Formats: sequence, C-alpha cells, structure tokens
Amino acid sequence: MVYDPASQEVLYEHNSEKYFTPASNTKLLTFYTGLKILGDSVPGLQYAVQNDSLIFRGTGDPSFLHEEFPYSQVFQFLKDREEKLFFAAPDFTEDHFGPGWAWGDYNWYYSVERGAFPMYGNYVNFTFTPEDSVPLVYPGYFQEKIEFAKDLKTKRSGATRNLSENIFVLKHNPGNPQREQSVPFKYSSEIIVALLNDTLPKNVQLIEEIPSSFKDFKTLYSIPADSLYRRMLQVSDNFIAEQILLLSANEISDTLKSSIAIDHIKSEYFQDLPDEIQWVDGSGLSRYNLFTPRSVVKILEKIQQEVPQPRLFSLMAAGGESGTIKNLYKGEEEPYIYAKTGTLNNNHSLSGFLKTQSGRVLIFSFMNSNYTVPTSMIKEEMEHILKEIYLKY
Repeated sequence: MVYDPASQEVLYEHNSEKYFTPASNTKLLTFYTGLKILGDSVPGLQYAVQNDSLIFRGTGDPSFLHEEFPYSQVFQFLKDREEKLFFAAPDFTEDHFGPGWAWGDYNWYYSVERGAFPMYGNYVNFTFTPEDSVPLVYPGYFQEKIEFAKDLKTKRSGATRNLSENIFVLKHNPGNPQREQSVPFKYSSEIIVALLNDTLPKNVQLIEEIPSSFKDFKTLYSIPADSLYRRMLQVSDNFIAEQILLLSANEISDTLKSSIAIDHIKSEYFQDLPDEIQWVDGSGLSRYNLFTPRSVVKILEKIQQEVPQPRLFSLMAAGGESGTIKNLYKGEEEPYIYAKTGTLNNNHSLSGFLKTQSGRVLIFSFMNSNYTVPTSMIKEEMEHILKEIYLKY
C-alpha cells in the first residue's frame, strides 16, 4: 500500500487487506508504544532508602553497561552509595523467550533473553585471535565459565552455551582467523547479583520480597529514549525492542509483562486500525504476529503525527546510508527511503516513508510472505518498484 498523508489519498494498494508475517516490522509498533508511554529519558532503576539500607529494582532498562549505549549514571549511582545494597527480584518474571520464538536460536546474538535488570546487553562477548589459545571474554566474570571442546579440529573458532546453564564450550585453535562472537547468557536474578558484585565491585544482596517499610520508590533515569529507538530501528536490535515493551509495561502497572503494554496500546490507540492486528512480542521474532499492510500504514501515520520529520528520519534506517538498508535503495544525492525492514525465512517486509523526487513524503508498507525464491530476488524487485514511485510521484 502506498498512501499520501497530505492528501489522505491511497495511491496504490494490492492485497493490502491480507495478513502477512511482519517480522521486524513489529518494531514499528514497539516504537509507537515507547513514544506514547515513555518520556524523553529511560527509567534506569527504582530505589528506596531506609536507615543504612538501599533497595533497588529493575525497570527493564537495557542500556546498563551495554557497549552500544552512552555511559549512564546508574553505574556511578550504585558504586557511590554508602548504604548496604539490596537487589529486589521482580514479583513477576516474564518468560525469557517470547511466544512463538524458536528455542533453538538460544545461542545466537539475535535471541537474547529478556529480563528486569539487564547487564552488558545480557550477552557474553568472545574475541578469538590467531595468537592466543584462550579468547578474551567480556564481561570477565564469565572467564571461569568456559570449557574447551574435546575435539578442537576447527578452522572457525566459536562458542556454544549449554542450553540451561551458563557454561560456554569453546572451539579454537591458535592460527585460526580472528573472530568475535556474542552469545546470550542465561538470565536470572542470581546471575545479575553476581555480575553486580563483580563489576561495582561491592556487596549486593538479593532479596525476594521488599519489606513493607520501604515505600516511596524514586526513579533514576539513565539515557535518552531516542538512543534506544535509534538502535532498535536502524540495526533491528531484538533485545532492545523487547525491553522497550517491558519498560512501558512497568510505567503503566509496575509489572514487567509485555502483554500489559501491548493490550494498553491496542485498546487506547489502535481501535481505529483498518484490520485487527495479532501482536504478541516487541521484536517480531514470533511468527504469531500477523498484520495487514494497510494497518501498518495507519500506524506509520500515527508515528508521523507524533514525531517531527527531521527527528523521525534520523531514527530510522536510511536507504544507502544507515542501518539494515545501508546497501539498498540508494538515492542520487540523499536518501529517498526511511523505513524498517523485517525478515524471517520466506518472509520479507519493508515499511516506512518514501520521499519522492517532487518532494512528496509518502507512507508505504510492502510485505511478502511464504515465497520460496531467494530473498535477494524479492529485494531486487522491491527496489525497482519503489524507485519507480520515487521518480513518478
């Protein structure tokens, strides 16, 4: 579907009423959720002080000690406090994987586990070098959690985590090409407390229940919300998307449960969509998500009404310049596509904004599901069609 929001005219549509698997186009809905619920800054943690004790709990903020985000004051806050520190485990624990996720992807960077108080992006980074027999492990806490496979005959170094525990089995031979690999760690409140003790370094104790005498929790903010949105939209970071839903749910209800945020947005803001959406997670990893192109266009129009165009375009992937479409949709002088990709096996979508040669800004959603040809062929034809729209409108 191609829509002109200025004239409120549908310029073209084909199968726009049919349902498709959106994959990471789902992140557009997550973006809108953040815009409506979160403020300009991300809630980093909540805390309360009584006498010589400070209790803090997670908000779902994914930025704490994450290498891709600016330094936040949360670390220094915890490090400088003179009180005894207690980390409160959440009353409700969201499943680490979302509904419909592929459990077999647990070892891959794009399938990081969700959590109330993420640290280091909830993954371990391994750097294998030709010179060294043991890789550099970050964070260093996990250095003691590695084992070497019995069969080391490999020309490609790598790490595999045990399914149910934080034991990482490595294959590496000196002389192998240098390689970096990020592997999700198994998330739990216990592992977070261990990481805090190791990193601050200070004694942090885990408590399962907050004493009733601790009231009036305050919020410490971390980084600008746009920092999260930019990474989620440009490089399609699944972990950030999931945590934005948890952050939003916590703002509404003090419970980190994704469905709370989803149900709120659907009931308060999505009642006027052309077609009811089936929306189950923040990232689009689930194949349970089902949207129609014309509903995605309506959501994009809502986003456009919330965010000034310069800011909006700076957050999104730009054709030929940034993000997942850096090597596609190249404009002659400036980008003409600002959009969100979405790809799973046999499914590829692109939805966003198209700035035509005449200066019109159109909204489009181009969704493809259940094809059997290579995705590169789909992308090639999509680029041809969108370039024609750019030239003719």
